[in-house]
Formats: sequence, C-alpha cells, structure tokens
Amino acid sequence: MAAPPITIAVPKGRILAEVLPLFARAGIEPEPAFADENSRALRFATNRPDIGLIRVRAFDVATFVAHGAAQLGVVGSDVLIEFDYSELYAPVDLGIGHCRIAIAEPRAMAEADDPRGWSHVRVATKYPNITRRHFEARGVQAECVKLNGAMEIAPVLGLSSRIVDLVSSGRTLKENGLVEVETIAEVSARLIVNRAAFKTQGETVIPLVEAFRAAAEEAAHAA
Repeated sequence: MAAPPITIAVPKGRILAEVLPLFARAGIEPEPAFADENSRALRFATNRPDIGLIRVRAFDVATFVAHGAAQLGVVGSDVLIEFDYSELYAPVDLGIGHCRIAIAEPRAMAEADDPRGWSHVRVATKYPNITRRHFEARGVQAECVKLNGAMEIAPVLGLSSRIVDLVSSGRTLKENGLVEVETIAEVSARLIVNRAAFKTQGETVIPLVEAFRAAAEEAAHAA
C-alpha cells in the first residue's frame, strides 16, 4: 500500500525566494508557478509525486502544520515564539530569512529616551504575546494595539508611541522616521513538522527532515 502523500507549507513573501535553493539541494523541484509571486494558485506539484506544496501567509503555515493539513512547513521562528504550538517539532534551522524582532520609536523620542526608565508603554504590533512577555520580564506594563501591517505609521498617527516588528535592513523604519531602540529576538526560518505525522508517516517525513538538514548545512558551508 502506497504511503499517503506529503504536503509542505511554505510562506509567501521574502522567505520564498530563499527557500528555493534548499528545495533543490533536498531533491525537490516545484513546478514553475510556485516561484511566481503573481500566481494566485495555492497548491503546487513537485518532481516527486508523493510531495506537494501549498503557499500561504507566514502566520498560517504553522496553523496548517499544527492541525495536520500539511505535514511539514517552513516558517520564521518569530511565529513559533509568538504562538506555543505543542503539536509541532522545529528540528532544523534552515539558516535563511534572517531578521530580528525589535522595538522602534520616533527619532525625536529616541533622542531623549532611556528604555531603562519605561514603566508603561503603548505598542503597535502583530506580536502581542512576544511583546507582553518581553516587557513583563522587565516589570513594564505593555498596552498592545494589534495590527497586521503598516506598523510604522502607528506612531505618526498617534495610535501608539512605539512599535514591535520584524526588522531586516531597517530601511522601512528610517523612511518612516523611526529608529530601532532594542532587539527582542533574532529570527531565522525553521523547518517544522507535525508531531503526529513524524510518527505515523516517519518513513517519508524523517528522510525529508534529514535532507533539509543536509541542504541547510551544505548551503551554510558554501556561503
């Protein structure tokens, strides 16, 4: 009896281009439309009939894998830090998608600000759990305004005094008059696996995990 097919969930956006070379090193070749950000398709075939791909929003990758709709996925560690998914393993740091979760505020505020003196902050973020935990550990009360995007405009419009967001080059912050004042966590993309699938479909899942581990190590050595 043939083993059930494997579905790998991959996020749209910046990680997509970086993950393609790792797929190639792992022996997986997606159909051409997979790399086309303009394609509205959500499911894609590969050169292996037992492996299919889905392309979804980054925050949804972990949900698909946690609930078993996909057996493996690629997701930023920021998502794993924000949500406590007991149904997931994260066995491989893929070494791509490097950025950081950071606190930023308007440049004029930063010039006279001392984070050590904070007691209460109002923060716009799509990471309310990470933000609250970070500030609670410092004894600071954090009022979080949940946004899914356009974080940088929140201080300008008075919605919040600060933001917590992903930062890579810092260019977007600079263009919106913000400066980074503190790093909460370094972020990279991880291979995640559904715990149940790891056991029930191990004959396929485990070799895939090892293939991605080898691909990530090979890419790191080649860099």
